[in-house]
Amino acid sequence: MKEHNIFLIGPMGVGKTTIGKQLSLCLSHSFKDSDKEIEDLTGVSIPLIFELEGEAGFRRREREMLDQLTQLDHLILATGGGVVLDPDNRAYLSQRGIVIYLYAAATHLLKRTSRTKNRPLLQIDNPQEKIKQLLRERVPLYESIADVKVETGRRTVKAVVKEILRYLETRRQQHIIRSAS
Repeated sequence: MKEHNIFLIGPMGVGKTTIGKQLSLCLSHSFKDSDKEIEDLTGVSIPLIFELEGEAGFRRREREMLDQLTQLDHLILATGGGVVLDPDNRAYLSQRGIVIYLYAAATHLLKRTSRTKNRPLLQIDNPQEKIKQLLRERVPLYESIADVKVETGRRTVKAVVKEILRYLETRRQQHIIRSAS
């Protein structure tokens, strides 16, 4: 199953959903966004879950949803930016699929996330400082489970998808060679 699932991790605004949708078309895999799945299940928005249940309540829901989604097969999954905070989530991701860490500079992330109010952690006076703080906390966690890192900052979706597809093909070829030995 691991080789058939691709999990996109990284900070909010890095392009996980957009890239995941394109990647799913190229690979004929189904696509899911863990945050959207939580919203569909609960019938309310992520910001409302944060407001009513706090971050801890949201993270509990996120862990339950991630456990379910990562057990599917032939899936491209875009995860929430904070999914790596939970050790169980890191285990689900690293054991059940190929983990692709998408990253970009804080300035790019701020520009992309400033277009929406659907980011509860950034509804503060200084969102740029919050993004930098989140990166300091989370980058080591992203890197700890990533099979590969792909930069998205100034690149087109097409270029990023092409790089991921090259990586997957190289990985597949290496697997074939190891299997034949």
